[in-house]
Amino acid sequence: MVKLYDNGVYLLNGTEIVEDNADAAAVLKSKLGDNVPAKAEAAKNTIAYGILESHNTSGNMEKLKVKFDKLTSHDITFVGIIQTARASGLEKFPVPYVLTNCHNSLCAVGGTINEDDHMFGLTCAKKYGGVYVPPHQAVIHQFAREMLAGGGKMILGSDSHTRYGALGTMAMGEGGPELVKQLLSKTYDINMPGVVGVYLEGEPVKGVGPQDVALAIIGAVFANGYVNNKVMEFVGPGVDKLTADFRIGIDVMTTETTCLSSIWKTDSEIKDFYDIHGRSEEYKELAPGAVTYYDGMVYVDLSQVRPMIAMPFHPSNTYTIEELNANLMDILADVEKKALVSLDGAVDFTLKDKVRGGRLYVDQGIIAGCAGGGFENICDAADILKGASIGSDEFTLSIYPASTPIYMELAKNGRLAELMATGAIVKTAFCGPCFGAGDTPANNAFSIRHSTRNFPNREGSKLQNGQISSVALMDARSIAATAANKGYLTAATDVDVNYSKPKYFFDKSIYENRVFDSKGIADPSVEIKFGPNIKDWPAMSALTDNMILKVVCEIHDPVTTTDELIPSGETSSYRSNPLGLAEFTLSRKDPAYVGRAKEVYAAEKARLTGGAPYDALAELEPVVNTIHTLYPDANEQNTGIGSTIFAVKPGDGSAREQAASCQKVLGGWANIANEYATKRYRSNLINWGMLPFLVDKGDLPFKNGDYIYVPDVRKAIEDKATEIKAYVVGDTMKEFTLKMGELTDDERTIILKGCLINYYKG
Repeated sequence: MVKLYDNGVYLLNGTEIVEDNADAAAVLKSKLGDNVPAKAEAAKNTIAYGILESHNTSGNMEKLKVKFDKLTSHDITFVGIIQTARASGLEKFPVPYVLTNCHNSLCAVGGTINEDDHMFGLTCAKKYGGVYVPPHQAVIHQFAREMLAGGGKMILGSDSHTRYGALGTMAMGEGGPELVKQLLSKTYDINMPGVVGVYLEGEPVKGVGPQDVALAIIGAVFANGYVNNKVMEFVGPGVDKLTADFRIGIDVMTTETTCLSSIWKTDSEIKDFYDIHGRSEEYKELAPGAVTYYDGMVYVDLSQVRPMIAMPFHPSNTYTIEELNANLMDILADVEKKALVSLDGAVDFTLKDKVRGGRLYVDQGIIAGCAGGGFENICDAADILKGASIGSDEFTLSIYPASTPIYMELAKNGRLAELMATGAIVKTAFCGPCFGAGDTPANNAFSIRHSTRNFPNREGSKLQNGQISSVALMDARSIAATAANKGYLTAATDVDVNYSKPKYFFDKSIYENRVFDSKGIADPSVEIKFGPNIKDWPAMSALTDNMILKVVCEIHDPVTTTDELIPSGETSSYRSNPLGLAEFTLSRKDPAYVGRAKEVYAAEKARLTGGAPYDALAELEPVVNTIHTLYPDANEQNTGIGSTIFAVKPGDGSAREQAASCQKVLGGWANIANEYATKRYRSNLINWGMLPFLVDKGDLPFKNGDYIYVPDVRKAIEDKATEIKAYVVGDTMKEFTLKMGELTDDERTIILKGCLINYYKG
């Protein structure tokens, strides 16, 4: 059902694929005669190239400096972003900036601090000229689809699932500092990304939904990095067979492939979407050129896709539901084996006890958020469940429409009542089930969800407290089919149902009545409301000439997610307090990390205040003595002291900048990795003044607890060195090489200054 091409491809007239292999030239000549364009010219015919070109300010399409049309953030991220921008001289939002409140909406968590963040957001929207969407009105991405997206436009969001490609908008999810740059009228600087085509053919069979297609693609491309940091461009005749909601449901999940962004060809279906939402002027027809070159191609036969399930603990751990049911015990054994890596053996984990009478029993179903909470998903689920009961056993079903307009329409067309009659609970727009702040299952429970991620603990359990539950990702239709069978795993293709496909009517009055929209007019007289938990960023020092680093955490998992670097869930309530949140850093992966990092930071603080680092950290003295055998001039004035972590491939998942900033405020000066899972995590490190070091795969020259000395590190950054000499410091100095990868001039300056805030202060 999914095929990956080994080479780049030419796409002719949007319908015919010619692989760029030894036969390509002859094939192209037979079809095009003498009108075969050069590969570089054909690559300019992608939809992505055209949009990037229109937003690039550098004049060089190899080195992009992008200015976005609009920005969007939610209440986990906007406080830190605005605080950073304020510290850097913010006076007014230069482009529309929407502050949604869909993550920290459970105001019982942490006392008043969540609602305090909301009031901060409202007053900032007034002061700086933004848009404020109150809690429970809409999840960030649904509001953006309904009210922000536009054909040919670009949107930057501080949430990793910022994806509006199905609507003709190139959108990217990045860490907060990248939004700060836009707020200060700076640019988003990247090399021209590769563009991979996603060719859709055929039509989904009855019962297959967008999550099924998305999981099939993720399963095929995640592990091999086929689309890593590239743009996925959806083309082919199969696109025409999909509704707007169906396309949106696939599109939002492209984040889980680790691609940079996505874009789709547009047609009358997307025009209708904009018409329905009263924004007809935002539609733009987009299509690849007559001869278009792609750096790769993902071919998807939609007719062959079957209901899918992504088993714990990653969206790429995919099977068809039919395959799972046919090989149940073998697959469950494999999941348990993989869990030993994900969970570090911290708790006993099994799903075999969920097998009842040869069938897999599920404890909970959730249809929610930017992936599952769409109108079409919920209406199809209601059709499957009509007249049924979810039963009175452990199984529960919760449904979260993605916006209040969707909720209102479900009420008007009767689906809301039908769902509630089954025993399901329909709740307001909220992202909590997607990141562990709502509907946490019982210990050892198994949840199936039409949401975006199923990383460990992202459902809300806590390994450090001996709690474990787990999530599998599925489409809303198969979740509803499972619910109709009272919790026994069932594919939607196995139920007989007539999908009624009611028409959607968008009522914008709820937004007109509740959303604050400044229309871009700032009011400097407004006083920002600060709750007691909202704290400024602590002072951060510039990079020193030399650096002593202590390795305080060592992670050898194949991939380390941002959820493991800084847990989601109730910790999100502390994200407006940099030092308070930092107490949770790596708490579910390496609980000793914070204490170790603080010990090292105590020595650095002593150095900065003119004290004796040895008094704060006695073990440092013999380290320095060894360093002096080769570098006698290293001293407290020219040599900083910091901590670092090693991870094989850190940064998969969320865009949250706190995965990096929490390390920084605890005295972290670097990460060392074999590679970085996403561009956005590496950018977060750089923007917080942390060195994104790389080491070759193989035997590490250091281990947890070792000290590393990096001489002349400042000069290496200034001189644009790509390799830096370093030493593991023990009884002797053991030399090895740290690599930096490519850095822009601005990124080097940010690192030298110590962080983005310092960079803008001058």
